[in-house]
Amino acid sequence: MNFPSQLRYTKDHEWVLLEGNTATVGITEFAQRELGDIVFVDITTVGKSLNAEEIFGTVEAVKTVSDLFLPVAATVKEVNAALEGSPELVNTDPYGAGWMVKIEVKNPADVDGLLSADAYKALVGE
Repeated sequence: MNFPSQLRYTKDHEWVLLEGNTATVGITEFAQRELGDIVFVDITTVGKSLNAEEIFGTVEAVKTVSDLFLPVAATVKEVNAALEGSPELVNTDPYGAGWMVKIEVKNPADVDGLLSADAYKALVGE
C-alpha cells in the first residue's frame, strides 16, 4: 500500500497536500480499498467555510455511503469536476487524479498537526 511521505493524513482516512495556503484533499488508498468500488462522489460545499472535522461531502461505494471530513478549518474552493463522470478515479489514482477538493486553509500550521505518513501507516496497521 502507498503512503506518500509528502502528504499529511487524518484518522478519518483523508490525505492533505499543502501548497502555501491552498491544500488538496482526498481519501487514502487504505480508505478506498475498504470502501470498494466508488460509484458517486457528492460534494456541495464549494464556497463554504468549515471547521476541522466537519463533513464536506460523501463518497458512495457499491455497498455503503461514507462521510468526508475536512482535515483542518478551511473554505472549500474547488471540487474535482472529473469525479462527476469518473468517480472510479478515487479507486484507480487516490493520490493523483482522484483528489476531491481544493481548500483555502485558515491556518496552514494546523496541517502540521495531522498525521505523518509513518504515523498513518501505524494507525492502519501497515
